[in-house]
Amino acid sequence: MIEAFHNSLIKDSNYNYLLDGLKTTLIVTIVSLFFSLIIGMLIAIVKDYDKNIDPKDKSFKAIFIKILARIFNIFVTIVRGTPSTIQLLIVFNVILVNAESLLLVAIVTFSINSAAYMSEVFRGGINSVDKGEIEAARSLGLSYDKTMKLVVIPQAFKNALPALGNEVITLFKETSISGFIGLVDLTRGAGIIISRTFSAAIPYFVAALIYLLIVLILEKIFNKIEENLAHA
Repeated sequence: MIEAFHNSLIKDSNYNYLLDGLKTTLIVTIVSLFFSLIIGMLIAIVKDYDKNIDPKDKSFKAIFIKILARIFNIFVTIVRGTPSTIQLLIVFNVILVNAESLLLVAIVTFSINSAAYMSEVFRGGINSVDKGEIEAARSLGLSYDKTMKLVVIPQAFKNALPALGNEVITLFKETSISGFIGLVDLTRGAGIIISRTFSAAIPYFVAALIYLLIVLILEKIFNKIEENLAHA
């Protein structure tokens, strides 16, 4: 067992493929998470705003929001209804076919994919806020924008935190398909080691262990945040 571990990872410094792959995986995850949070929140707010527009309101703003909400509905339906692998291949072979950076292709794909799910997470959080509090804020003269900023979004984030944590973990694990376009992520790094050593067990088990450890760390972080918010 020790000899197999040495031959697979230590010999010829093969472990560097896992370390470099892990670095790529974390970059893709963190950057995609940043953009997906922003886009997802925007989609959720627009869809909530559209729901509260007076049907008789024919102003430019109302019409624009309604059109934007319809576009976002189509976007979410398409992204949630198609496999992430296919999305990655479409971005790589069609949308960003001339892109020189595989890292960019992966970030764009996972930002888009996660944003659709994040939007539903945030929308669920917004819908969970007590309507009485929203009505009270509006009755005090707060605009819709200020009500969302001061009353709804803070509570929506708190209520959506468990689902948000699950989506972050899912995003992290989903990046493992990046190897389909040749990006050397953690999974692809294990594959390269296997191609060099002709031994699959150690590289795959170590890669799986790394994924598991990071997922456990993420779960611990989100559980801690939930505890802190619960006592806030």
